[in-house]
Amino acid sequence: MSEKKPARVLAANRKALFDYHVLERLEAGVALTGTEVKSCRAGRIQLREGWIDFRDGEAWLTGVHVSAYEHGPRDSPAPDRARRLLLSRREIDRLEERARAKGFTVVPLSVYLKGDRIKVEIALVQGKQLHDKRESEKRRELEREARRALSGEVD
Repeated sequence: MSEKKPARVLAANRKALFDYHVLERLEAGVALTGTEVKSCRAGRIQLREGWIDFRDGEAWLTGVHVSAYEHGPRDSPAPDRARRLLLSRREIDRLEERARAKGFTVVPLSVYLKGDRIKVEIALVQGKQLHDKRESEKRRELEREARRALSGEVD
């Protein structure tokens, strides 16, 4: 029997976790060209400025930069072009409806390999206020100190 490989993260949007409260996560496929797939597998993708746009009943990954594959043809697709997300009609409709509410948006959290397919983890998020960001930072720092203290006792 063939064993399933664990998902390999190609890029993560850590800034989104700092700037937003994640309300719901979802896995989506993404329509890429061959050279874009090779570039993604090489880790040449940036999610920091990305968001999900809804047009004509489809979900589009916008603002994500996939660098041109260095061994590919010169007429590669534009690095910042919008890429279609592969979601079911029900998922698209539900996300679009919830994202239209004031203060909500949908952003990519990570791009990873699942088997030999490239998947995008997207999330419905709500923006954090400045005091929420400070609170999250304090909580992370306390957790970090607790881990250090525990590992110090073991040594």
